[in-house]
Amino acid sequence: NTVCVQTRLRGDVIFRSQIEPISAVFTGQCGKWPEYDPLAFVIDECHKRGMECHAFFVTYPVGSAKMVKEQGCASVVKRHPELCIKHRGDWYLNPGHPGTSDYLLSLVKEVVKNYDIDGIQFDYIRYPEGAQFFPDKKTYQKYGKGQSLENWRRDNINRIIARAHDWVKKTKPWVQVSSSPLGKYSKRQHPNARWTAYEDAYQDPRAWLKAGKQDMIVPMMYYRRSDFYPFVSTWLEQSGQRNMVAGLGAYRLSRSEGDWNLSDISDQITYVRKQGGKGCAFFRAGFVIGNEKGLYNELKNRFFKYPAQLPPLTWMSATHTAPCEPQEVHVTRERGGLRLRWEGSPDCLYTLYYAQADSIDLASARSILATGIRTNEWFLPINADAEREYTFCVTASNRYRIESRPSRSTYYYFSRYDK
Repeated sequence: NTVCVQTRLRGDVIFRSQIEPISAVFTGQCGKWPEYDPLAFVIDECHKRGMECHAFFVTYPVGSAKMVKEQGCASVVKRHPELCIKHRGDWYLNPGHPGTSDYLLSLVKEVVKNYDIDGIQFDYIRYPEGAQFFPDKKTYQKYGKGQSLENWRRDNINRIIARAHDWVKKTKPWVQVSSSPLGKYSKRQHPNARWTAYEDAYQDPRAWLKAGKQDMIVPMMYYRRSDFYPFVSTWLEQSGQRNMVAGLGAYRLSRSEGDWNLSDISDQITYVRKQGGKGCAFFRAGFVIGNEKGLYNELKNRFFKYPAQLPPLTWMSATHTAPCEPQEVHVTRERGGLRLRWEGSPDCLYTLYYAQADSIDLASARSILATGIRTNEWFLPINADAEREYTFCVTASNRYRIESRPSRSTYYYFSRYDK
């Protein structure tokens, strides 16, 4: 029910920007526009299907020397060399430079102002691997202000998290702000853990969450067994009332990427659900769509057989007031099925419930026909040779996913003959 689309790559983007060039992935040439707006297309197609669309930004990396050369004068390395720093052959925005958070915020503003996006997610919002060798000594000496290097680096990341959150909430308060930190939180709880968010990447998600600067956390938990299960509980403890969605390594099923068994992913989904996580995200989508080791079939037939409503964002809504319930569903027969219509507000999203009986169990996911509907009608295909009874009702939700009471139920008997 959610797509996280990579909106900023390595100093290039997939949206209309006055700051960074369009990616070469669309036309083969960096800065050359295709005949459509890629981000607008993705958002529209997600919304047609009742899905949310979140724009995820690769935050600090801006590419290899080859990529910077291909971007030419449009590269941030050329335009703002004072913000950039080279580490192990690749270029990065320098988190410690005060202008870096200004620069990143300007990109966020372009997306939020110009697109009907549902969320902004920060990826690579960390210092890179081998951060102990990251060449920011001069920046630290200039701006460290007596802090330890470790705390200064964490504060640099905290700054952009807080600034982005606060600006987004003032502009479009329903837009969610999230991030994808490393999957292993800290050596404090797990002394033998390697490459942790807190100590090695200088991420402090606990501080982000405690300050209320995150609506969702999607840790990259691309590990197995003792490197996975204990950290689920740690993330849930830190997330409080915010949504913790476990990022699962679907790519690890590939023989060249880890050669995991399908049961490795299945067991992780089951565990996250039992522990009370708000869902799972799969990296990358290609391995799901490609049915790597039967993953697509497993998800479709076992874990995601029915539509799921997204959890309400109660802390984001100033009033927590649910919309008024819609009026009843009007049913008309058309060739190939039934057309369902109801009166409603263009500002609401709708969930259709149904049953092939004279009453609906609203507590059961089996009863959800569709959710996240952004229009006031739906078409239900039906085999014309079958005779059966149907009951329908509909609810409205606001952009904070606060759901109304259900409409009055509509009973309809479908017959092969017009009656």
